[in-house]
Amino acid sequence: MEASLTRLSPSCGFKQSFLNKPRKTQHTLHPVSMRKNLTNDTSKTLSVNNTRGGGEVLDEQAFERERLRLDAEARESMAEEAENQVDKSWKWKIRKRVWDLMEATNIAQFPRPVHHRIPNFIGASSAASKLGELEVFRDALCVKVNPDSPQKQVRFLTLSGGKKLLTPQPRLRTGFFSVLESSLLSPNTINEACTSVGVAKYGRPIGLDEKIKVDLIVIGSVAVDPKTGARLGKGEGFAELEYGMLRYMGAIDDSTPVVTSVHDEQLVDDIPVEKLLIHDVPVDIICTPSKIIFTNMSIPKPQDFHQKN
Repeated sequence: MEASLTRLSPSCGFKQSFLNKPRKTQHTLHPVSMRKNLTNDTSKTLSVNNTRGGGEVLDEQAFERERLRLDAEARESMAEEAENQVDKSWKWKIRKRVWDLMEATNIAQFPRPVHHRIPNFIGASSAASKLGELEVFRDALCVKVNPDSPQKQVRFLTLSGGKKLLTPQPRLRTGFFSVLESSLLSPNTINEACTSVGVAKYGRPIGLDEKIKVDLIVIGSVAVDPKTGARLGKGEGFAELEYGMLRYMGAIDDSTPVVTSVHDEQLVDDIPVEKLLIHDVPVDIICTPSKIIFTNMSIPKPQDFHQKN
């Protein structure tokens, strides 16, 4: 959560003290002001029409242009932050090493360069197929999947398998989550529904007061430790924020499995568990193109963030 949540903190109700708390302190967050202010701020960011709004039609090209523009701005901001942090932050050192390796060995896939992204990789579909073999995936009725490129096939397997897909709005700009019902999609629209534009067209936006049960969480990663389940994202903290929202909504609990799909080269052994913060989300299962790993996770999962500090 290093950079973006610090920038978001005035509108999202985040406290700087929380961002720096060690894991042993069960500090929590209150999302009421976050819900109000984030909705107000982000509703102005992607001003596109939705097909459900009184017959209005989504301007797909405008939506995608604006999304790409804002993504580029966010990555530029993160690059500046990383340049200042890489020599003193152990997280940024690991991220940069992994990103550099993926580009140097050409295992990175579009969009490139993969720096400051959840990196897409050769074999992402194979890793998704491994994930699809998991009993926790087969048994799940509702799966929350991140919106990044390497997990697109996971979103496809979720919808084509007759499950409900919960996916966050990109960078939480226009709201929190969208729900896509496979029963409301045709075979011809499922693939499009796995994209950002498709989510805007076919998804139903929900708020933090929605009553929903999520059976499985799939998140993207930059690096992950197969022994401890410790994970690093791209540094913007949205996976952690989304996890906290779901805890607040009562949609998940400690028993809800967390799975990530990565390339084998993203497996690392130097994430210091003792330096993780209380909002860092560990994973139970890792799926790569070649294997399924059940981690020996002893890291506590973050608690719900509506309780008073």
